[in-house]
Amino acid sequence: MTLAMIGLLFAAGFLSGAVNAIAGGGTFLTFGALTLAGIPPISANATSSIVQFPGYITSTLAYRQEITKRWRSAIALTIVSALGGLGGALILLALDNPSFRALVPWLLAGATAIFAAGPFLKPKASEERSASSLSSLVGQFVTSIYGGFFGAGMGIMMLAVLGLTTGGSYHHLNALKNLLATVIAAVAIVVFVSGGVVAWPEAIIMIPAVAAGGYSGVWLARRVPQGIMRMIVVAVGVALTIYYFVTG
Repeated sequence: MTLAMIGLLFAAGFLSGAVNAIAGGGTFLTFGALTLAGIPPISANATSSIVQFPGYITSTLAYRQEITKRWRSAIALTIVSALGGLGGALILLALDNPSFRALVPWLLAGATAIFAAGPFLKPKASEERSASSLSSLVGQFVTSIYGGFFGAGMGIMMLAVLGLTTGGSYHHLNALKNLLATVIAAVAIVVFVSGGVVAWPEAIIMIPAVAAGGYSGVWLARRVPQGIMRMIVVAVGVALTIYYFVTG
């Protein structure tokens, strides 16, 4: 691994952490950098999940008061998320790299579209409903399968589904989203590590960078408009989508 590549991976990790703190979508940056480093698609996807995990934990801790107030309503969704994340990760490992490579541009295109539509999908405060309703559980199960399988755009997708099926304030929904994303990522990581598909040298470079970027993102969030960061992430998603379609 060259010094230039080490610098690229660290920079992508740092920006990913910052972008997640401001607008979300950091997975596009880590997945793209790992692709440029020559990591096969399945391994790049798995490694990206590893490096994003610390950010999910800190985001969940930041909302610990919201989660503590309604922890009973989160139990069923947590169980469903663990099962869906496990299923998605196992589906990923059941594919070979050429098969997953053929799906990547379509997944990226869909995730980019969802992320770009994020402001329109952002749920408004509404009357809170049971988080253990059938529609809530089914919606979260489908979302968690996607999260375990690929993950880019999962947060926006989850907020939209939770908003439609459980209601409540935006902060309550965001707290649930962070908790469930942590569960999905944790289960997927166990599967990926057991499957031996994690690119550890690259992960070791990116993990502290993501953590530092996430911390710095709080400072940036007060100074950089979310719209600008969202445009950057969408541009990266479009570029990756075009790259995978053209080189496919």
